[in-house]
Amino acid sequence: MKKILIGTHNPGKFREIAYLISKKFKKISPVKLNIKSPKETGKTFESNSRLKANFFSKFVDFPVISDDSGLCIKSLKNTPGVYSARLAKEKGGFHNAMKYILKKLKLKKNRSAFFVCNLTYKSQDGKFINVQGKIYGKISEKILGKNGFGYDPIFIPNSYNETYGQMNKREKMKIDHRYLAFKKLRKKINI
Repeated sequence: MKKILIGTHNPGKFREIAYLISKKFKKISPVKLNIKSPKETGKTFESNSRLKANFFSKFVDFPVISDDSGLCIKSLKNTPGVYSARLAKEKGGFHNAMKYILKKLKLKKNRSAFFVCNLTYKSQDGKFINVQGKIYGKISEKILGKNGFGYDPIFIPNSYNETYGQMNKREKMKIDHRYLAFKKLRKKINI
């Protein structure tokens, strides 16, 4: 069976990416191999995603897929963006980070936002494939739903009336930014 390393320590991301990858692959986590995460020093989703794929590939002799993703809020100058996970860390978790965002948006009329996912696939022979998925929507007035992870309970995708956090897993997986990126990747490689 072919192996692939999913370069993330985030269990939610690992589950979502593993779900998208074909059953022909045995999905390996860096946690199982005792590999720590690299410092995310990139200024863009693409550079962080590439940096992670490159870092994790040093430890294995099979392909690696890694992701960098985040929430960009228009009226907050597209932040937290690449700092989405760091904001959660600073605030003591995603729940506090969501409360902080909702407070900052209290007096803003424009609640539009988008989620970005950048996926990087690095093959055994060192070739990179990079793709990006984006989904547009808005920030809810309050934290809604217990499903998903990260900022899912405050993001309502366009043409939906509920947050990612209120959707069942299958429904979310068919429309989210990670799936949109993965669809592009699948056109380039058989994964």
